[in-house]
Amino acid sequence: MEVDKQQNGSVQKSGYLLPLCALAVLYFLMGFTTVLNDTLVPFFKQGFNLTYSQSSLVQFYFYLTYGLISIPAGKLVGAIGYKKGMVVGFCVAALGSFLFYPASQFHHYALFLAALFVIAIGIVTLQVSANPYITALGPESSAASRLTLIQGVGSIGTTLAPVFGAHFILSRLEAAPDQASGVLVKPYLMIASTLLLVGIIVYLLKLPQVTSSISHKDNKGILEIIRQHPNLKFGILGIFCYVGAEVAIGTYLTNYVADVLHITEHKANVYVSYYWGGMLVGRLIGAYILRFFKTQNVLAVIALIAIVLILGSVLSSGNIAVWLMIAVGLCNSIMFASIFSLSVRGLGASTGKASGLLSTAILGGAIITYFQAVLKDNLTWGISFLIPALCYLYIFLYGWKLSQKTAPTT
Repeated sequence: MEVDKQQNGSVQKSGYLLPLCALAVLYFLMGFTTVLNDTLVPFFKQGFNLTYSQSSLVQFYFYLTYGLISIPAGKLVGAIGYKKGMVVGFCVAALGSFLFYPASQFHHYALFLAALFVIAIGIVTLQVSANPYITALGPESSAASRLTLIQGVGSIGTTLAPVFGAHFILSRLEAAPDQASGVLVKPYLMIASTLLLVGIIVYLLKLPQVTSSISHKDNKGILEIIRQHPNLKFGILGIFCYVGAEVAIGTYLTNYVADVLHITEHKANVYVSYYWGGMLVGRLIGAYILRFFKTQNVLAVIALIAIVLILGSVLSSGNIAVWLMIAVGLCNSIMFASIFSLSVRGLGASTGKASGLLSTAILGGAIITYFQAVLKDNLTWGISFLIPALCYLYIFLYGWKLSQKTAPTT
């Protein structure tokens, strides 16, 4: 990687601290804003008297954005640069958060969904801008370490979001059920102001301008790349299944815990923070384990464990059922990175196009979550959670199939 403004060919190490701090704040806000949707699903269900499938449209429209915007956002960032791309992402996400105010005035569910769609466009743009920037900002030998560190900060945001949602959103809905829309105004105006402020700060910061010195020239078509690389073809579906399972469990965990333990959604929502917090702990453990074992083997094992935990949860009751489901978060921690790395292995100059396809597959968070909601509306929690269990089954088969080949350790 190269840095446009260089000092003897590279930016001094001290020059990385400020941009990395800015990126840490960026990832915190992305994780916080995204996981706060897990609070909005039970909130809208109760506040607007919706079915599970109707309330799941929160996640449907949010993650649908990845399928629609990832590639256009990548082209935008390629045209204006990483820094301006991040600023655009912050501003768009802030605009979506501000739109919660007019949505609350009209008290219409569809307007809230439109606001969330705008927020999601901003989040996708932020991710498309930040991921390659972190990789390019500094020596290639420490790129994985930087990305892991910044993602860890994002996990703090995902852990705190359910606690924030329980206190500032669900608890106030229970106190004033006839003012459902108004409950959301203050929290999202706070979020909007924070996003806008950070966007302005990033714009004013003199961040190193980084560009890649690696040639990305690739004349192959997308279908040709998929056909020539089975690991990518099946990996795209792997990302689809993983994100779908992860988001579905996080989305319905509040209602699931409330039903199992017979408590209010306000109290149950706090348990969601343990689910997402497990991903932070799991990343630390997984980073150590992956030093000694092949990625595909670890992926297959943790996917199998996730299946056992889900089945054990739906066949149990009380606290055992709750904590078994929460423990799935530990398994989720390294799945995305593992599937992604296995999918792009050996692609060379086609890696850029493959990354775009894999990012588009994140729309699994929309599709899987909705189908689980439909099952819950018509059947039981036990049957509905077979959907994420089947997703993990596919991931297990993906890792197990790759483990049969003599592929090098990632």
